[in-house]
Amino acid sequence: MPPKKQKTAKTKSPSKKATRATTPAVDWAHVARLLLTSRTIDEIEEQELAPAGKVTYQFSSKGHELSQILLGLQLTQGHDAATVYYRSRPFMLAAGLTPQEAFAADMARTGSPSEGRDVGVVYSLPPRRGVTVLPSSGDVGAQYTPAAGWAQAVTFYQNELKDKDWKGAIAVALGGDGSVATNGFWAALTIATTLELPMLFFIEDNGYGISVPRHYQTPGGDISANLASFKNLKLTTGSGTQPAEAASLIADAISHVRSGKGPALLKLNVPRLTGHTFGEDQTAYKSDKQLKEERSRDPIETLRKHLGAKFDWDGLKAEVEHDVRAQLAAAEQNPEPASMTGTLHLFGSGEYRAQVPPALNKPAPVFVNEAAESGPRINMSEAIRRTMEVELEHNPRLLVFGEDVGPRGGVHRVTLDLQKRYGIARVFDTSLSEEGIIGRAAGMAFAGLTPLPEIQFRKYADPATEQINDTGWVRWRTNGKFAAPVVIRIPVGYSKKTGDPWHSVSGEAIYAHSLGWRVAMPSNAADAVGLLRAALRGQDPTIFLEHRALYDTPPSRRPYPGDDYALPFGQAAILQPGSQLTVVSWGEMVHRCLEAAEPFAGQVEILDLRTVSPWDREAVLASVRKTGRCLIAHEDTHTGGFGGEIAATVAQDAFAYLDAPVSRITTPDALIPYNIALMNTIIPSVEALRTRIEDLLKW
Repeated sequence: MPPKKQKTAKTKSPSKKATRATTPAVDWAHVARLLLTSRTIDEIEEQELAPAGKVTYQFSSKGHELSQILLGLQLTQGHDAATVYYRSRPFMLAAGLTPQEAFAADMARTGSPSEGRDVGVVYSLPPRRGVTVLPSSGDVGAQYTPAAGWAQAVTFYQNELKDKDWKGAIAVALGGDGSVATNGFWAALTIATTLELPMLFFIEDNGYGISVPRHYQTPGGDISANLASFKNLKLTTGSGTQPAEAASLIADAISHVRSGKGPALLKLNVPRLTGHTFGEDQTAYKSDKQLKEERSRDPIETLRKHLGAKFDWDGLKAEVEHDVRAQLAAAEQNPEPASMTGTLHLFGSGEYRAQVPPALNKPAPVFVNEAAESGPRINMSEAIRRTMEVELEHNPRLLVFGEDVGPRGGVHRVTLDLQKRYGIARVFDTSLSEEGIIGRAAGMAFAGLTPLPEIQFRKYADPATEQINDTGWVRWRTNGKFAAPVVIRIPVGYSKKTGDPWHSVSGEAIYAHSLGWRVAMPSNAADAVGLLRAALRGQDPTIFLEHRALYDTPPSRRPYPGDDYALPFGQAAILQPGSQLTVVSWGEMVHRCLEAAEPFAGQVEILDLRTVSPWDREAVLASVRKTGRCLIAHEDTHTGGFGGEIAATVAQDAFAYLDAPVSRITTPDALIPYNIALMNTIIPSVEALRTRIEDLLKW
């Protein structure tokens, strides 16, 4: 997606005249009810539930309520989305969360957004009053890039799919002033401003990140002042506790973003009237003068004054107290999560669909076990590119993006000519931020798109670790209500020309250990087609590892298996039968194993796992029970390598069948050197494999 013409940022604070002129129609009685509801929940938790141990994490929203509620009541388009953080309960109440659900969440009961799985204030909510609350994160700043992804999805629905239902939809990211120091904030700001996305950064400035003052987060302590030179960004600051002013500022910012004029950042000053969490003593870092000044800005008092003496505040307060108490009683009757259900919803089932995104209308994979044996043999890079072409044709919601994937065709040329064929809106370059690439992909997936981002090399994915973890955990954290079927392509391993520590990392064990992710690592062109197609048509996030040394080398070449060919994950391939030794491998190492076993005809059975999450336990165990011996070979390092998982399983479940110790041959615990000769002493050679095979056969 190309950047639009740039505009100069404008920062403004409203005059009294402007505030009166632009104050929107607000149901202030309803705002008061929601504010009192939030305040009552906080006080019950602080005074009763937390001291009694019924709530273990309590994050008060006192002081933040008014502006959040005014914001939440304006997000009604139907395809609006918001990402929130741990102090966002007032916004959640405005978005439709009930007090019963709020109490159930903090007491870790069923009937809450996570059904007792996540911290009570880590929220998500399928749309109720016109806004979808995307699954929030326990990581500060992680909320921004998924919101940017949703905002980009809005423009895609409007401009490419011509879906009128998305007209005027926006994404909003709520965050405290401390979060503006994070990678996620700056990544999202770059995405939103360069693409002029319909996104609102809603910054609640209470002056502190736990106990750290704002000037440690931002030079000068004012992020909006520092962003005055940013292009394509409307900047506004003001009070989040003065009712008319806050309502006007919020309405103006939302109107700007809905109109298609690009993103906005609205910074509202609010007091944090309690400690960061329950029981924290603010006097350790705030003076009495500060505390008194903050109490003078309590939105309870400013709203009461705004409503006037004729408004029955005390009557409403008593009514709210009664209602909240009743909902607390109901929440206390909510059952505890059923025993042994904590392992459910890590992955989707074949028939199960999350509420968000809804059914994606993706063509279902038809799994076949036989690939075409005739036809010209093609490189693995061509096979992957052809698969992307077919899926781009079949699925108009599929987007391919990453650094250099556009005109250049990727640093490995795997996406060559895709942008020319499918356009810059569907195949596009991104800013140099892996956090931004993966967080954006998650937001797109929540919006119903099929994101296929590329990370250029395995080592470069490390800055995105936070977003990778969050995306994998989504289905589990929301008890199956949300899913983020992202497919990430990552080249791994050494290349046929050279290695080095930064571009040659394999590291698949890290992702096998990343909960909620499917992980594929094909060894040939046909398997790459089948596994990539299954991933793109599936419901789960998938990491697709492509070994660099297999992109255009003869061992990986196969005939193209067809436009409908798809392989199930967790099904190993038996590449050659044998009776005396089972060799288990995956990726490029498979071909070294095949070559090493050539002198031992009929004795060595070689299994290509193809996927490491899930991996085919039954195939490995069946083979070992037949042969009595097992060798596991992989390029990843020895300590913590995935071979250890396989070895432990074989030792536990096939011990009585073993005629020799389970053996592993791997890269030692060392980095891949740049010097080619030295590199070849690190990566297991054919000769080393052959020697180990021979030793095991003689055991």
